[in-house]
Amino acid sequence: MHMYKMIHIKNLLLLAILITTLGACKNGGILGKKKGKSSVTGWNYDDKNQGNFHVAKMKAPKAGPGLIFVQGGTFVMGAKEDDVMGDWNNTPKRITVPSFFIDETEVANVHYREYIYWLENTFSSDSAVLAKALPDTLVWREELAYNEPFVEYYFRHPSYNYYPVVGVSWLQAHDFCIWRTDRVNELTLIGKGYLKKDFAKKEMKGGGADATFNTDTYIMNPELIQGRGKPRKSEFNDINGKARATVKIEDGILNIGYRLPTEAEWEYAAYGLLDQNPNPRKKEGKTGEELISNQQIYSWSHNPNGLRDNRRGSWQGKFLANFKRGSGDNMGIAGGLNDRSAIPGSIKAFYPNAFGVFNMSGNVSEWVMDVYRPLTPSDGEDFNYFRGNRFQKFFKGSGGELERDSLGRLKKTDISDADIKNRRNYQHNNALGFMDGDSLSNSTYVTGSSTLISDHSRVFKGGSWNDRPYWLSPGSRRFLDEDQSSSSIGFRCAQTYLGSSEGPGFKEGNIFGKRKQNSKKKI
Repeated sequence: MHMYKMIHIKNLLLLAILITTLGACKNGGILGKKKGKSSVTGWNYDDKNQGNFHVAKMKAPKAGPGLIFVQGGTFVMGAKEDDVMGDWNNTPKRITVPSFFIDETEVANVHYREYIYWLENTFSSDSAVLAKALPDTLVWREELAYNEPFVEYYFRHPSYNYYPVVGVSWLQAHDFCIWRTDRVNELTLIGKGYLKKDFAKKEMKGGGADATFNTDTYIMNPELIQGRGKPRKSEFNDINGKARATVKIEDGILNIGYRLPTEAEWEYAAYGLLDQNPNPRKKEGKTGEELISNQQIYSWSHNPNGLRDNRRGSWQGKFLANFKRGSGDNMGIAGGLNDRSAIPGSIKAFYPNAFGVFNMSGNVSEWVMDVYRPLTPSDGEDFNYFRGNRFQKFFKGSGGELERDSLGRLKKTDISDADIKNRRNYQHNNALGFMDGDSLSNSTYVTGSSTLISDHSRVFKGGSWNDRPYWLSPGSRRFLDEDQSSSSIGFRCAQTYLGSSEGPGFKEGNIFGKRKQNSKKKI
């Protein structure tokens, strides 16, 4: 072979090797993939020779199934119209609500039946578990009305699949939220191999408490979860460089939990105040203020849905919620029904508000997380206001081990006041009656004696299919004992949002231009 050709081929081979080597280095081949490094110690992350400390990529949590993002902010919580009922329980007060997630719709019959189906299969040997969760269908009965068809069919018949579930107490709604969290996390871990593929199948074949998945149990003591998998290749490694068999909170994979919305969150989401300040990605129309002229009475506002308002197709005069117009008028006259529903309607009936949330005024009233007190709005904190804290810790047995209850959840116990006596931010483990109905306020609430209010009284918000327009205002509030239910009360779930308040893709603060200021400019 000619010498020139040999040199040429040799150079091409060297060039190919060089390109391969550089590519391997860049993609984590020969030299290993590029690792993050601590800015305080200089140690590498995910380096088996330096401890394998893993730091998940900084990212905002995704909304769980059924949830939508609500950007928080300041608003005036409380009455937006005359207190015609004379309750004096919703004094206006400006507060700030952090960003959060909330269900797009009310929880429907079909959703709650899915919960019942899981319980009756998983706890097939314990009928008390199912009985505790079943909605009270007898809430439809009236002495002088024929509502038996609703008693028999409203919850179970396919005609009402996507109608809001009613007859559910606050306690039942609270338990549903825990169950929903566990099922979402269970599915995630099965998909990633941290739980065996047949975990759910075995769980729902009468597995009972010992075979169920519970998020708190998995986080605190995963050894209590039977049927854990061990993926061959995990995105997380232990100190020895082997694939980690469990997921931690720090990994950012587990759903942080469904719950009932606080009263402040629910009321804020109901108003859909985003309509006052258009999309922050667009520059036009941003005021950054809540103007008095923008105050609303109901959950609909300045036509955020693009409804036509002209001579050929006007929407004015059309009902925007399912409610009772007056005595004996639940839906109008045949041939011209106004809200088109005599009882609760579809969970997506009517237009959503500016946040994209359906039926925050009308259809069914909804449970919120708060304990009821008439003066709470004026006494509560102005940031993330909530009444209902009862601080607890996980219960440990005589040997220091965690224990599960009859539903497979970790047992909890109250924190004693003695344990927190030296704290500055709080000194009571039970704050249900704090500053309103305790020794500090010199007032007491004794149910059946001086009042119907107790520490078991929970707030419900929004008007229902059987309420007059006054109750449709998000500022109105009522209460019912947490173990009671009604044909006009349902619920929706919420979830805390973690990350930048403006939402995914946004950063905190303001980053101004890097152009230097002209120091020589005359003042």
